Amino acid sequence: MGNLAYLFAAYAVFWALTFVFIFNLARRQKGLQREIESLRRSLLLDAAFRGER
Repeated sequence: MGNLAYLFAAYAVFWALTFVFIFNLARRQKGLQREIESLRRSLLLDAAFRGER
C-alpha cells in the first residue's frame, strides 16, 4: 500500500468519524429540544391549573 493510499484511508476514516459525531450531536439536540418543549408545556399547564400567568 503506497503512501497515497494511507493518506486516502486516513481522510476517509476522519470524515466518517466526523459525520458520525455530527449525526450523534444532531440526534441528542433533537431529544433535548423535545424535552424542553415537554417541560415548557408542563409548566404552562401547572401555571394554568394554579390560576397564574
